[in-house]
Amino acid sequence: MRRLLAGYAVTFNRRHARSGHLFQNRYKSIVCEEEPYLLELIRYIHLNPLRAGLVKDLEELESFPWCGHGVLLGRKTLIGQTVDEVLALFANRKKAARHAYRQFLYAGVAMGKRPELVGGGLRRSQLIEGNIAVMGEYDERVLGGSDFVASLHDEPRLAGKLSHTIDLNSLQASVSDYFKIPAADILRRGRRNQYSEARELFCYLAVRELGYSGAKVGIMLGMGTASVSRAARRGEKLVESRPVMKEWWVKQLKQ
Repeated sequence: MRRLLAGYAVTFNRRHARSGHLFQNRYKSIVCEEEPYLLELIRYIHLNPLRAGLVKDLEELESFPWCGHGVLLGRKTLIGQTVDEVLALFANRKKAARHAYRQFLYAGVAMGKRPELVGGGLRRSQLIEGNIAVMGEYDERVLGGSDFVASLHDEPRLAGKLSHTIDLNSLQASVSDYFKIPAADILRRGRRNQYSEARELFCYLAVRELGYSGAKVGIMLGMGTASVSRAARRGEKLVESRPVMKEWWVKQLKQ
């Protein structure tokens, strides 16, 4: 998908004599826990054109060509879109399922934006035990509860692809402790030294190992996404050249 979108953007820019990004965000696929998130995600996605003001109401949404809503209602066909499996979530018979689906979608119009439905497990919510707020396990590529996220680490197809529960602030503290420098010094810019190495290691671990976006890491460090990518590449070489550093990181993941 990245190659497809990038290729299309290059062709479009050449054709229209423009430059820069064409799509707002990168393509993203996530693992979704079927109950209760799948139905909510279906509703959220199909209401996107309405929230964006591309259509004025649900009736117009049914004929909107760039949305699968009309496909589920039998108004049109779209090769590759799953229909029967989705309708089966609402009722056994198609007529009843489409009616239930339409009512379900209608009920979601007033909900507006749903930030909890863009991945991240329980990262945005907290479990309260006594007076202590405990963060559940999360991954930005998973939409589901903490137990569901944790269970995916044992899924063979996903083994090694899910991030661990280390937030950026904790990672900053760990990296600064490894280099024996104040955490704030990771933000220091200048010639290559222990501070720049700490920043490069931080970028590599955050982006490549933990799956954070370059944009999010860049905001924290006051860097552009391109600079974060370059730093992450240097950080990767740093880890490869220093076995002790790699051993240290493995221990951090086990804590």
